[in-house]
Amino acid sequence: MKKRNLGRSGLEVSSIGLGLMGLTFGYGPAADTNDAIALIRAAAERGVTLFDTAEAYGEANERLLGQALAPVRDTVVYATKFGFKDGNSTAGLDSSPERIRIVAEQSLKRLQTDRIDLFYQHRVDPNIPIEEVAGAVKELIAEGKVKYFGMSEAGADTIRKAHAVQPVSALQSEYSLWWREPEQSVMPTLEELGIGFVPFSPLGKGFLTGAINEDTQFDNNDVRNALPRFEAEARQANLAVVALLGEIAEAKDATRAQVALAWLLAQKPWIAPIPGTTKLHRLEENIGADAIELTADDLHRIHEAITQVKIQGDRYTAQMQKTINR
Repeated sequence: MKKRNLGRSGLEVSSIGLGLMGLTFGYGPAADTNDAIALIRAAAERGVTLFDTAEAYGEANERLLGQALAPVRDTVVYATKFGFKDGNSTAGLDSSPERIRIVAEQSLKRLQTDRIDLFYQHRVDPNIPIEEVAGAVKELIAEGKVKYFGMSEAGADTIRKAHAVQPVSALQSEYSLWWREPEQSVMPTLEELGIGFVPFSPLGKGFLTGAINEDTQFDNNDVRNALPRFEAEARQANLAVVALLGEIAEAKDATRAQVALAWLLAQKPWIAPIPGTTKLHRLEENIGADAIELTADDLHRIHEAITQVKIQGDRYTAQMQKTINR
């Protein structure tokens, strides 16, 4: 797999990473432990070097990563996150310096490692000055416990303030063909400051693959049940995007998922998406996007078509939206 530099920080990763959230959190029952470990190892064997986890995905998530990749630890990048009270995404935010250090120490143990390669603030905490957050991570970097500092769903002004204290290596935010807000809100700042971009949900939480329609039923514990964009009426309207991807994919002898990921890779050379999956064949499909070359004509066609489609439904509930810093 091709490699990319996340901005100018010196952090090199595979062009496509692996998001681990769905293995234990958010999309129904947790995957079988042995199956999850096998999937993570399969990703590494196929050239994936960027693996994304978080305290908020449950302690088991970090443990899976640490157990799976201990034999190849020095060839991969571990990214994890702090920022929620007691690691609970429904309990509110806590990016106090004391909490950051606690999370770092706990994550190091669960990951079975002596350093966290990329340590993200999961969500901006309005009660803690971002300069204090960046300062706390800077101390961990000085101690060798963290290598690079990242932020997630942060706005441009907040990124600038943090970057002035401790250079930010990567921003992680949702970005895909059906959520392009970062193009205006943060990407110009990232390019100016030399910060990499790691899109999560690059396949629209599965919708852009074509595997979901208005009749799809999700597990009771699936977060998509609560998202306005996944209400049946919105799903039906948004199938226009899936149809567009199907047309492009057929012409490129590729899948919708591969075209959606290839489109992201074509936007900037410092973008590395992290699609998640629990299935080996989907992992291989996603990795295959690295070989898809979209021409200028392809990109123009996608742009012209997507601007004619009005995506229906908010991406988050009103409560979830409150944690987004813009």
